[in-house]
Amino acid sequence: MTESQPRDRLLAAAVEQAMRGGIADLSLRELAAAIGTSHRMLLYHFGSREGLLVAVAQAVEEAERARFLSWGMTANDARRIWARLSDPALWPAERLFFELYVQALLGRLGDERFLDSAIEGWIAPVAAAMVEAGASETTARVDARLGLAVVRGLLLDLLATGDRDGVTEAHERFLRLYET
Repeated sequence: MTESQPRDRLLAAAVEQAMRGGIADLSLRELAAAIGTSHRMLLYHFGSREGLLVAVAQAVEEAERARFLSWGMTANDARRIWARLSDPALWPAERLFFELYVQALLGRLGDERFLDSAIEGWIAPVAAAMVEAGASETTARVDARLGLAVVRGLLLDLLATGDRDGVTEAHERFLRLYET
């Protein structure tokens, strides 16, 4: 997939818009206008507004997952990852992710694969990296799931409260417990 393809260009523009100020509250026409296209082109390439939102959330998730996996699995890497995730610049994309997550849980998203990719899309590669670093496969999958749950829970707390210091302190406490 190259960015020269129309769908890729539209997706990149929608991701950029999501990171600038969010897109969850925009109608398809408003979003199309914001990224310089028509709502018909978005429908053609993504099928629906929800299809576009899912594609945006998945593109952001894929990029973040690739970044994090390139960093490593040490506690210092986890701190670096948390610093990135707790950056207010990512909050619009994180809000979109959680909104879509809830819609998928309620069966309103129309894409059952979203939940699978939101969970297994992280657990499998993180567990594989942990195994490569010396963990057993069983322990790696459990630890990857636990880490994902803790980070997502803390992100929800952060988005709800805006208490970056308090949530970062809780993340640090989790890492210290994990290290022991």
